[in-house]
Amino acid sequence: MARWIVALLIAIVSLAALVDRVGATLARESIAAKSPYRFGFHVLADPRTINAFALPGGPVFITEGLLRQLKSEAELAGVLGHEIGHVIARHASEHLARARLTQGLIGAATVGTGDPTTAQIGQMVGSLINMRYGRDDELEADALGSRIMAQAGYDPRAMIGVMETLAQASSGSRQPEFFSTHPRPENRQARIREEIAKLKK
Repeated sequence: MARWIVALLIAIVSLAALVDRVGATLARESIAAKSPYRFGFHVLADPRTINAFALPGGPVFITEGLLRQLKSEAELAGVLGHEIGHVIARHASEHLARARLTQGLIGAATVGTGDPTTAQIGQMVGSLINMRYGRDDELEADALGSRIMAQAGYDPRAMIGVMETLAQASSGSRQPEFFSTHPRPENRQARIREEIAKLKK
């Protein structure tokens, strides 16, 4: 096996061990420990994509691309804490339920009126409703992530650094916040600062 492949595999295994250790600390030393979920932390060997996400029940994923952008273990804790927050708040499950409801309403409107324009308007309204919930979910996960970090002994201010990384990664591809499922990173920074101030009281 070529040396560079071996080196790459060692690097990925090392990153996976780091992610697992930090994630396990967050899950064990915070409000997450009282939840019914079994958290698992995984690295996706994708060096180009900058992303992290969680699935219902506890699996949390972070890409190699995002990992390599982070500047400290505390920033990694911020990303993982945010994703744990999504799981605890049941955002994925709620989003799936909302999507099913929206599709059902659109189908009923189309059948009831027979008018394709009504269906198109219904789809647009349904999408906007679901996007709004998406933005609210992100802000709630930021707040929960900050609290989870602090409880596990990490400085929650590192979450602000994560937002700076995300802002740099999204430069050049920005769209109006209203039509995005994620609030702009700079807006999230302000809300994170507010949450950190509450934690100090």
